[in-house]
Amino acid sequence: MIEKIKTVLPLLAIGLVAGCGGENSETDVQVPGSEKTVETKALEMSANLMQNKAPLTRTHMYLNGFHFYSGHLEGQMEVHHYVTQLNEDVHQAIIYDGNGDEAKLMGVEYIISERLFKQLPEEEKKLWHSHHYEVKSGTLIAPGIPDATEHQLMEKLVSTYGKTIHTWHTDRNMELPFGAPMIMMSFTGDGQLRQELVDERDKNLKVSTAEKHKQREDIPMPEVVPGANAWEQGEVRQLQLSDKAPDLQ
Repeated sequence: MIEKIKTVLPLLAIGLVAGCGGENSETDVQVPGSEKTVETKALEMSANLMQNKAPLTRTHMYLNGFHFYSGHLEGQMEVHHYVTQLNEDVHQAIIYDGNGDEAKLMGVEYIISERLFKQLPEEEKKLWHSHHYEVKSGTLIAPGIPDATEHQLMEKLVSTYGKTIHTWHTDRNMELPFGAPMIMMSFTGDGQLRQELVDERDKNLKVSTAEKHKQREDIPMPEVVPGANAWEQGEVRQLQLSDKAPDLQ
């Protein structure tokens, strides 16, 4: 495993330097508000030069895929993950609705290994989804890096589990982050994800999901740990606004 990581990391760095691959996928949401003043732009430039942004410098991976609202399979959208790997068992991702300069921050995803997922309480597992289908189908991609490097990365991600919360529902053309945050899920089988979303993504990023699928046929399909993808059994967990204080005990 150590040797594999040593091989992957330099190539990942090359891919990041080269860019995300293909064209930008732009956000469609226009945010209300006044244009930035010259003073604001000057302050931003000064802060950019002088301030330390250590957590952001550890964002080393860009993943593109698709989510849907737990309990609402029709609520589908393309998502852009910017990922930091904390250790061999835990990743954290910032999620945007595009990969251009004006992309809106949609939410976050936490990604953990199968080993850690098995240790979660049974009720907690219902908030998490597997990545087995995303990887094997080719719908989860790492744009801009060599195919061999991406394949090694997907070998690691295929058995992981994600917990995703969206806070700004730009897929519904909300101009501001209105409403309650929502638990998101990933697709688990053929025929669930709308093909037009895949086609548009492939066109923008100049990739072929079908080709990715073929390239990953040799990646073993893991057995999903019971408790994940609870929506498949009608066990939908979703966030709601309440006027009562939460019980944190």
